[in-house]
Amino acid sequence: MNGPAMEQVTGLYNYWIVIVLMMTGFYIVLARRNLIKSVIGLNIFQTSVFLLYVTMGKVRGGTAPIIPPEVAAAQAEAMHASGHAEQATHALGTVSEEIVGSHAAHADLPGAEIIYSNPLPSVLMLTAIVVGIATTALALALVVRIREDYGTIEEDRILEIDRADGLPDDDDEDQWIDAEAHSLAGSSPDNPTDSESVN
Repeated sequence: MNGPAMEQVTGLYNYWIVIVLMMTGFYIVLARRNLIKSVIGLNIFQTSVFLLYVTMGKVRGGTAPIIPPEVAAAQAEAMHASGHAEQATHALGTVSEEIVGSHAAHADLPGAEIIYSNPLPSVLMLTAIVVGIATTALALALVVRIREDYGTIEEDRILEIDRADGLPDDDDEDQWIDAEAHSLAGSSPDNPTDSESVN
């Protein structure tokens, strides 16, 4: 690999981290039959998606999208003094000359050299983190309930138990009828024929 190609590959190290995390989480979900490990794998996969979106919102040399008060005041004063309608409608807190392009009047405004990072991916990922925590809590609650019912959190063992005792068979039906007969016999002791007719 030559110099520029290697520099380009290493310059995108954050995307390599995303790929490694994503494939790790995906492998854990597919390869592990333990329900807790599957939840952890989903969380690792989800974290890689968060990192991907936050990385895409970062601009090289950019700063947080907060306009310094002195720049906002200077821009408002410059716009008010110029009186041009085009500049008056120009949003405060703007942009670098790359974004402004050939609009020299806009590029001359105070603070025009400031480059801001895109805040939208970070805001969306903040919402996704909250949703992720809620779904993780729900998944763990379901795992606890499954553990109470089956006595295990291994998916293979749960499937074996379901196959062994999946649908009610004739013995289960007979036990249910006997239980019903005893409850009817206990409720009406004067009439023993009710329990016999049920059997």
